[in-house]
Amino acid sequence: MEFVADIAATLIGQLQKPTLAFLIGGMLLAALGSKLEVPDPVYKFIVMVLLLKVGLSAGISVREADLLDLAVPAALAAAVGIVIILIGRATLARWRGVSEMDGMATAGLFGAVSASTLAAGMAMLDAEGIAYEGFIGALYPFMDIAALVTAIVLARMSAERKTARSLQSNGAATMTIGGGGSGGNGFDGDLVKGILVDTARSPAISALLLGLAIGIFARPESVYESFYEPLFRGLLSILMLVMGIEAWQRLSEMRKVAHAYVLYGIAAPFLHGLIGFGAGLVAHHLTGFSAGGVVLLSVMAASSSDISGPPTLRGALPEANPSAYVGTSTGLGTPVAILSIPLWIALAGAVIGF
Repeated sequence: MEFVADIAATLIGQLQKPTLAFLIGGMLLAALGSKLEVPDPVYKFIVMVLLLKVGLSAGISVREADLLDLAVPAALAAAVGIVIILIGRATLARWRGVSEMDGMATAGLFGAVSASTLAAGMAMLDAEGIAYEGFIGALYPFMDIAALVTAIVLARMSAERKTARSLQSNGAATMTIGGGGSGGNGFDGDLVKGILVDTARSPAISALLLGLAIGIFARPESVYESFYEPLFRGLLSILMLVMGIEAWQRLSEMRKVAHAYVLYGIAAPFLHGLIGFGAGLVAHHLTGFSAGGVVLLSVMAASSSDISGPPTLRGALPEANPSAYVGTSTGLGTPVAILSIPLWIALAGAVIGF
Protein backbone atom coordinates (compact mmCIF):
# COMPACT_ATOMS: atom_id res chain seq x y z
CA MET A 1 0.00 0.00 0.00
CA GLU A 2 2.90 2.36 0.72
CA PHE A 3 4.18 1.90 -2.84
CA VAL A 4 0.73 2.74 -4.27
CA ALA A 5 0.58 5.81 -2.03
CA ASP A 6 4.02 6.90 -3.30
CA ILE A 7 2.86 6.56 -6.90
CA ALA A 8 -0.32 8.55 -6.18
CA ALA A 9 1.68 11.27 -4.41
CA THR A 10 4.12 11.50 -7.32
CA LEU A 11 1.31 11.75 -9.86
CA ILE A 12 -0.41 14.49 -7.84
CA GLY A 13 2.92 16.30 -7.54
CA GLN A 14 3.37 16.17 -11.32
CA LEU A 15 -0.14 17.54 -11.87
CA GLN A 16 0.71 20.51 -9.66
CA LYS A 17 3.94 21.35 -11.48
CA PRO A 18 3.70 24.21 -14.01
CA THR A 19 4.53 22.08 -17.05
CA LEU A 20 1.55 19.75 -16.71
CA ALA A 21 -0.72 22.24 -14.89
CA PHE A 22 -0.61 24.76 -17.76
CA LEU A 23 -1.00 21.98 -20.34
CA ILE A 24 -4.15 20.77 -18.58
CA GLY A 25 -5.30 24.38 -18.15
CA GLY A 26 -5.07 24.92 -21.90
CA MET A 27 -7.05 21.75 -22.52
CA LEU A 28 -9.75 22.89 -20.09
CA LEU A 29 -10.02 26.29 -21.78
CA ALA A 30 -10.39 24.62 -25.17
CA ALA A 31 -12.98 22.19 -23.79
CA LEU A 32 -15.01 25.12 -22.45
CA GLY A 33 -14.94 26.84 -25.84
CA SER A 34 -12.60 29.68 -24.87
CA LYS A 35 -11.38 31.88 -27.72
CA LEU A 36 -8.03 32.52 -26.03
CA GLU A 37 -5.12 32.38 -28.46
CA VAL A 38 -1.50 33.48 -28.56
CA PRO A 39 -0.57 35.38 -31.75
CA ASP A 40 1.77 33.38 -33.96
CA PRO A 41 4.64 35.96 -33.89
CA VAL A 42 4.51 35.95 -30.07
CA TYR A 43 4.54 32.15 -30.03
CA LYS A 44 7.57 32.02 -32.35
CA PHE A 45 9.41 34.53 -30.15
CA ILE A 46 8.70 32.43 -27.06
CA VAL A 47 10.02 29.26 -28.72
CA MET A 48 13.17 31.06 -29.91
CA VAL A 49 13.93 32.41 -26.42
CA LEU A 50 13.31 29.02 -24.79
CA LEU A 51 15.58 27.16 -27.17
CA LEU A 52 18.34 29.76 -26.99
CA LYS A 53 18.21 29.43 -23.20
CA VAL A 54 18.43 25.63 -23.33
CA GLY A 55 21.34 25.82 -25.80
CA LEU A 56 23.20 28.43 -23.75
CA SER A 57 22.79 26.40 -20.56
CA ALA A 58 24.07 23.24 -22.25
CA GLY A 59 26.99 25.06 -23.87
CA ILE A 60 28.08 26.64 -20.58
CA SER A 61 27.95 23.22 -18.88
CA VAL A 62 30.06 21.64 -21.63
CA ARG A 63 32.63 24.47 -21.58
CA GLU A 64 33.10 24.18 -17.82
CA ALA A 65 33.58 20.40 -17.90
CA ASP A 66 36.89 18.52 -18.20
CA LEU A 67 36.75 17.53 -21.87
CA LEU A 68 39.01 14.48 -21.52
CA ASP A 69 36.94 12.99 -18.70
CA LEU A 70 33.75 13.99 -20.52
CA ALA A 71 34.56 12.42 -23.91
CA VAL A 72 33.67 8.75 -23.34
CA PRO A 73 30.51 9.27 -21.20
CA ALA A 74 29.34 11.98 -23.64
CA ALA A 75 29.74 9.69 -26.65
CA LEU A 76 27.89 6.93 -24.83
CA ALA A 77 25.12 9.35 -23.74
CA ALA A 78 24.62 10.41 -27.37
CA ALA A 79 24.54 6.76 -28.46
CA VAL A 80 21.91 5.98 -25.80
CA GLY A 81 19.73 8.84 -27.06
CA ILE A 82 19.89 7.51 -30.61
CA VAL A 83 19.20 3.89 -29.54
CA ILE A 84 16.11 5.02 -27.61
CA ILE A 85 14.75 6.69 -30.75
CA LEU A 86 15.36 3.58 -32.83
CA ILE A 87 13.51 1.47 -30.25
CA GLY A 88 10.60 3.91 -30.29
CA ARG A 89 10.54 3.78 -34.08
CA ALA A 90 10.40 -0.02 -34.02
CA THR A 91 7.71 -0.20 -31.32
CA LEU A 92 5.38 2.74 -30.68
CA ALA A 93 5.70 4.30 -34.13
CA ARG A 94 4.79 0.93 -35.72
CA TRP A 95 1.83 0.29 -33.40
CA ARG A 96 -1.34 -0.24 -35.35
CA GLY A 97 -3.37 2.94 -35.39
CA VAL A 98 -0.55 5.14 -34.03
CA SER A 99 0.52 7.91 -36.39
CA GLU A 100 4.20 7.47 -37.19
CA MET A 101 4.74 11.22 -36.75
CA ASP A 102 3.15 11.10 -33.27
CA GLY A 103 5.10 7.97 -32.37
CA MET A 104 8.42 9.50 -33.40
CA ALA A 105 7.67 12.75 -31.56
CA THR A 106 6.85 10.75 -28.42
CA ALA A 107 10.03 8.71 -28.78
CA GLY A 108 11.91 12.00 -29.23
CA LEU A 109 10.75 13.28 -25.84
CA PHE A 110 11.61 9.96 -24.19
CA GLY A 111 15.06 9.99 -25.78
CA ALA A 112 15.69 13.54 -24.60
CA VAL A 113 16.44 14.39 -20.97
CA SER A 114 14.42 15.90 -18.14
CA ALA A 115 16.59 18.33 -16.18
CA SER A 116 14.18 18.12 -13.23
CA THR A 117 14.41 14.31 -13.10
CA LEU A 118 18.21 14.52 -13.29
CA ALA A 119 18.13 17.02 -10.42
CA ALA A 120 15.96 14.62 -8.41
CA GLY A 121 18.49 11.85 -9.01
CA MET A 122 21.34 14.08 -7.85
CA ALA A 123 19.40 15.04 -4.72
CA MET A 124 18.82 11.34 -3.86
CA LEU A 125 22.51 10.53 -4.32
CA ASP A 126 23.51 13.54 -2.22
CA ALA A 127 21.15 12.41 0.54
CA GLU A 128 22.77 8.95 0.49
CA GLY A 129 26.29 10.41 0.44
CA ILE A 130 27.05 8.78 -2.93
CA ALA A 131 29.67 10.63 -5.01
CA TYR A 132 29.40 11.34 -8.73
CA GLU A 133 31.35 13.32 -11.33
CA GLY A 134 31.03 17.09 -11.34
CA PHE A 135 30.57 17.15 -15.12
CA ILE A 136 27.41 15.02 -15.05
CA GLY A 137 25.24 18.03 -15.88
CA ALA A 138 27.20 18.48 -19.09
CA LEU A 139 26.20 15.02 -20.35
CA TYR A 140 22.54 15.81 -20.84
CA PRO A 141 22.89 17.97 -24.01
CA PHE A 142 24.67 15.12 -25.80
CA MET A 143 21.82 12.68 -25.15
CA ASP A 144 19.19 15.41 -25.56
CA ILE A 145 20.29 16.82 -28.91
CA ALA A 146 21.22 13.42 -30.39
CA ALA A 147 17.75 12.06 -29.56
CA LEU A 148 15.79 15.09 -30.77
CA VAL A 149 17.68 15.44 -34.05
CA THR A 150 17.44 11.69 -34.75
CA ALA A 151 13.69 11.66 -34.08
CA ILE A 152 13.10 14.71 -36.28
CA VAL A 153 15.23 13.40 -39.15
CA LEU A 154 13.63 9.92 -39.11
CA ALA A 155 10.11 11.38 -38.90
CA ARG A 156 10.74 13.70 -41.81
CA MET A 157 12.38 10.96 -43.88
CA SER A 158 9.30 8.79 -43.37
CA ALA A 159 7.00 11.67 -44.34
CA GLU A 160 9.05 12.38 -47.49
CA ARG A 161 8.95 8.74 -48.55
CA LYS A 162 5.19 8.51 -47.98
CA THR A 163 4.69 11.62 -50.09
CA ALA A 164 6.86 10.20 -52.86
CA ARG A 165 4.96 6.87 -52.83
CA SER A 166 1.65 8.72 -52.91
CA LEU A 167 2.72 10.77 -55.91
CA GLN A 168 4.03 7.69 -57.65
CA SER A 169 0.79 5.77 -57.11
CA ASN A 170 -1.15 8.69 -58.57
CA GLY A 171 1.04 8.71 -61.65
CA ALA A 172 2.57 12.07 -60.77
CA ALA A 173 6.08 10.70 -60.35
CA THR A 174 8.19 8.02 -61.94
CA MET A 175 11.02 6.02 -60.52
CA THR A 176 14.19 5.15 -62.35
CA ILE A 177 14.96 1.45 -62.19
CA GLY A 178 17.79 0.91 -59.69
CA GLY A 179 17.97 4.63 -59.07
CA GLY A 180 17.47 4.47 -55.29
CA GLY A 181 14.78 7.15 -55.24
CA SER A 182 13.03 8.20 -52.06
CA GLY A 183 10.17 5.87 -52.78
CA GLY A 184 12.46 2.83 -52.76
CA ASN A 185 13.54 0.65 -49.91
CA GLY A 186 17.28 1.34 -50.19
CA PHE A 187 19.36 4.02 -48.54
CA ASP A 188 18.90 7.37 -50.27
CA GLY A 189 21.94 9.52 -49.45
CA ASP A 190 20.57 12.62 -51.14
CA LEU A 191 17.30 12.39 -49.21
CA VAL A 192 19.09 11.96 -45.87
CA LYS A 193 21.52 14.80 -46.64
CA GLY A 194 18.69 17.12 -47.65
CA ILE A 195 16.69 16.38 -44.51
CA LEU A 196 19.74 16.81 -42.27
CA VAL A 197 20.45 20.19 -43.85
CA ASP A 198 16.80 21.25 -43.57
CA THR A 199 16.70 20.10 -39.95
CA ALA A 200 19.85 22.05 -39.06
CA ARG A 201 18.37 25.13 -40.75
CA SER A 202 14.94 24.80 -39.13
CA PRO A 203 14.13 27.56 -36.62
CA ALA A 204 14.00 25.23 -33.61
CA ILE A 205 17.26 23.37 -34.18
CA SER A 206 19.04 26.52 -35.42
CA ALA A 207 18.21 28.34 -32.17
CA LEU A 208 19.25 25.33 -30.07
CA LEU A 209 22.57 24.88 -31.90
CA LEU A 210 23.31 28.62 -31.88
CA GLY A 211 22.80 28.78 -28.11
CA LEU A 212 25.01 25.70 -27.68
CA ALA A 213 27.81 27.23 -29.79
CA ILE A 214 27.66 30.60 -27.98
CA GLY A 215 27.66 28.83 -24.61
CA ILE A 216 30.78 26.84 -25.54
CA PHE A 217 32.84 29.46 -27.39
CA ALA A 218 31.74 32.76 -25.79
CA ARG A 219 31.05 34.05 -22.29
CA PRO A 220 27.27 34.64 -22.26
CA GLU A 221 26.76 34.23 -18.50
CA SER A 222 25.74 37.86 -17.88
CA VAL A 223 22.93 37.92 -20.48
CA TYR A 224 21.99 34.33 -19.59
CA GLU A 225 21.55 35.13 -15.90
CA SER A 226 19.88 38.52 -16.38
CA PHE A 227 17.53 37.75 -19.31
CA TYR A 228 17.14 34.09 -20.30
CA GLU A 229 17.07 32.40 -16.89
CA PRO A 230 14.49 34.77 -15.23
CA LEU A 231 12.12 34.58 -18.24
CA PHE A 232 12.40 30.87 -18.86
CA ARG A 233 9.76 29.36 -16.56
CA GLY A 234 7.16 31.99 -17.37
CA LEU A 235 7.59 31.63 -21.12
CA LEU A 236 7.53 27.84 -20.82
CA SER A 237 4.16 28.06 -19.04
CA ILE A 238 2.71 30.06 -21.96
CA LEU A 239 4.07 27.50 -24.42
CA MET A 240 2.44 24.66 -22.49
CA LEU A 241 -0.85 26.60 -22.42
CA VAL A 242 -0.76 26.86 -26.23
CA MET A 243 0.09 23.17 -26.55
CA GLY A 244 -2.75 22.27 -24.17
CA ILE A 245 -5.25 24.10 -26.39
CA GLU A 246 -3.88 22.26 -29.45
CA ALA A 247 -3.87 18.95 -27.57
CA TRP A 248 -7.60 19.21 -26.79
CA GLN A 249 -8.42 20.05 -30.39
CA ARG A 250 -6.63 16.89 -31.50
CA LEU A 251 -7.52 14.60 -28.60
CA SER A 252 -9.96 12.61 -30.73
CA GLU A 253 -6.99 11.28 -32.74
CA MET A 254 -5.77 9.39 -29.65
CA ARG A 255 -8.92 7.73 -28.37
CA LYS A 256 -8.51 4.45 -30.22
CA VAL A 257 -4.80 4.08 -29.44
CA ALA A 258 -4.52 5.61 -25.95
CA HIS A 259 -3.56 2.20 -24.54
CA ALA A 260 -0.44 2.17 -26.72
CA TYR A 261 0.79 5.42 -25.20
CA VAL A 262 -0.05 4.24 -21.67
CA LEU A 263 1.95 1.03 -22.12
CA TYR A 264 4.86 2.90 -23.70
CA GLY A 265 4.84 5.60 -21.00
CA ILE A 266 5.06 2.98 -18.24
CA ALA A 267 7.49 0.49 -19.83
CA ALA A 268 9.87 2.83 -21.67
CA PRO A 269 11.53 4.47 -18.63
CA PHE A 270 12.57 1.06 -17.26
CA LEU A 271 13.88 -0.23 -20.60
CA HIS A 272 15.66 3.05 -21.38
CA GLY A 273 17.11 3.20 -17.86
CA LEU A 274 18.59 -0.29 -18.32
CA ILE A 275 20.18 0.85 -21.59
CA GLY A 276 21.65 3.87 -19.81
CA PHE A 277 22.87 1.60 -17.01
CA GLY A 278 24.63 -0.64 -19.54
CA ALA A 279 26.30 2.38 -21.15
CA GLY A 280 27.37 3.58 -17.70
CA LEU A 281 28.97 0.20 -16.99
CA VAL A 282 30.95 0.48 -20.22
CA ALA A 283 32.17 3.92 -19.18
CA HIS A 284 32.97 2.56 -15.70
CA HIS A 285 35.19 -0.19 -17.10
CA LEU A 286 36.85 2.06 -19.70
CA THR A 287 37.46 5.21 -17.67
CA GLY A 288 36.63 4.51 -14.03
CA PHE A 289 33.30 6.32 -14.29
CA SER A 290 31.81 6.31 -10.79
CA ALA A 291 28.89 4.22 -9.58
CA GLY A 292 27.03 7.48 -8.88
CA GLY A 293 27.70 8.54 -12.47
CA VAL A 294 26.28 5.22 -13.71
CA VAL A 295 23.12 5.88 -11.68
CA LEU A 296 22.70 9.37 -13.13
CA LEU A 297 23.28 8.17 -16.70
CA SER A 298 20.50 5.63 -16.06
CA VAL A 299 18.28 8.41 -14.69
CA MET A 300 18.90 10.56 -17.79
CA ALA A 301 18.07 7.66 -20.09
CA ALA A 302 14.91 6.82 -18.12
CA SER A 303 13.71 10.43 -18.06
CA SER A 304 11.71 12.22 -20.74
CA SER A 305 12.12 15.87 -21.64
CA ASP A 306 9.77 18.50 -20.24
CA ILE A 307 11.82 21.58 -21.19
CA SER A 308 13.91 21.36 -24.37
CA GLY A 309 11.82 18.70 -26.11
CA PRO A 310 8.32 20.22 -26.43
CA PRO A 311 9.34 23.51 -28.11
CA THR A 312 11.86 21.75 -30.35
CA LEU A 313 9.34 19.19 -31.58
CA ARG A 314 6.56 21.77 -31.84
CA GLY A 315 8.77 23.84 -34.11
CA ALA A 316 10.29 21.00 -36.17
CA LEU A 317 7.32 18.59 -36.35
CA PRO A 318 4.18 20.78 -36.27
CA GLU A 319 2.11 17.89 -37.67
CA ALA A 320 2.63 15.81 -34.50
CA ASN A 321 -0.12 15.77 -31.88
CA PRO A 322 0.95 17.42 -28.56
CA SER A 323 -1.62 15.40 -26.62
CA ALA A 324 0.31 12.28 -27.68
CA TYR A 325 3.90 13.25 -27.01
CA VAL A 326 3.55 15.77 -24.16
CA GLY A 327 0.76 13.87 -22.40
CA THR A 328 2.64 10.56 -22.50
CA SER A 329 5.97 12.09 -21.50
CA THR A 330 4.92 14.47 -18.74
CA GLY A 331 1.83 12.65 -17.55
CA LEU A 332 3.31 9.15 -17.38
CA GLY A 333 6.98 9.04 -18.28
CA THR A 334 8.21 11.58 -15.73
CA PRO A 335 6.47 10.06 -12.66
CA VAL A 336 7.64 6.56 -13.63
CA ALA A 337 11.21 7.81 -14.22
CA ILE A 338 11.33 9.51 -10.80
CA LEU A 339 9.96 6.41 -9.08
CA SER A 340 12.60 4.27 -10.83
CA ILE A 341 15.58 6.21 -9.38
CA PRO A 342 15.90 3.96 -6.26
CA LEU A 343 16.05 0.97 -8.62
CA TRP A 344 19.15 2.34 -10.40
CA ILE A 345 20.79 3.17 -7.05
CA ALA A 346 20.18 -0.39 -5.80
CA LEU A 347 21.37 -1.90 -9.08
CA ALA A 348 24.59 0.15 -9.10
CA GLY A 349 25.24 -0.81 -5.48
CA ALA A 350 24.80 -4.50 -6.28
CA VAL A 351 26.85 -4.52 -9.52
CA ILE A 352 29.58 -1.95 -8.77
CA GLY A 353 29.33 -1.05 -5.10
CA PHE A 354 29.57 2.38 -3.49
